[in-house]
Amino acid sequence: MADFTEDDTGIQFLGLLVPALIALIAGLVIHSFIIGVNVTDWWKGRSVTPVDHIITSLGISRMCAQCTITVYVIVRKLFLMNLHLYITLLILDAGYTFFIYTNVWLTSLLSVVLCLKISNFHTRLFLYLKGMIAHRTVYFIGTSVLLAAFTCVMPFSISITDVINGRTCNRTMDNLYIDCLYSNSIYSYIVGSIFPMIFYCISSVLLFTSLYHHTTKMKMSSNSSTNLETYYSVMKCVSFTFIYNTLYFICNFVGLYFYYIYCVYLDWLLIVLEFLPVLHSSLLIYRTINLRSQMFKVLQNVTDFLLQRKDTESKENIEVVAL
Repeated sequence: MADFTEDDTGIQFLGLLVPALIALIAGLVIHSFIIGVNVTDWWKGRSVTPVDHIITSLGISRMCAQCTITVYVIVRKLFLMNLHLYITLLILDAGYTFFIYTNVWLTSLLSVVLCLKISNFHTRLFLYLKGMIAHRTVYFIGTSVLLAAFTCVMPFSISITDVINGRTCNRTMDNLYIDCLYSNSIYSYIVGSIFPMIFYCISSVLLFTSLYHHTTKMKMSSNSSTNLETYYSVMKCVSFTFIYNTLYFICNFVGLYFYYIYCVYLDWLLIVLEFLPVLHSSLLIYRTINLRSQMFKVLQNVTDFLLQRKDTESKENIEVVAL
């Protein structure tokens, strides 16, 4: 860092700021749309399903995570020599970690609920879980938030204690992470992500297996006229979501690994990762009937407005030419 000129630092900052702002704007639009539609339906007394509750909570956690990491990167890059912002960075880092864990737990909960809702298993355990979780979704969402908060408490407490004890007094912001103060965060990440990922993988494999066997039986049956496109579409969605969660988990782990082993904070990786939840939320909008219909209405209204404005400008140009 000491070999870089101020111009190099400015170019690097712009290289992080531009994609961060793009991801932030896209995330605010997509996630706020999901939240707005579901909250409006709830406010008007319309039926809101357990899946809608989880998707709304996911939108809130993802939007907060994007805002937090964007502010973190800006503060860390703009105030390199201001050690008084160290506690602020700790708070922002803890907030971002909390929202990330919440996102992971809620994504796993969504996978479990969809598995129970769509799969055609008829065992006693499956039917019991289906009835229990369907009527207690709000409590499971609250439990997911509490688990995420509990996972963040220990590393944040240790970091704040080290700051109070003056262990960072001889450091500048450029080598703020040289001592790897947050080395305990890799353990909390493993604990906070491995367990929900296990639930997610089990539910995803069960759902995909159930759909696969069901479509195979329908193909072999005499009713060959049955449309299987819906089942194939759901299987593609499950596969895409599985790839998304796997990449998200691995990339976050890689970021912590580089930080713990090499004391390198990969800001660019965090920014790139924020595009993945936006893509997944876009898929949720497309796969959810209510959200998809509302999105089409919004796009239609925007198109009509632009066309009407274009016609108005054309008429004004014709009138000016006529004069």
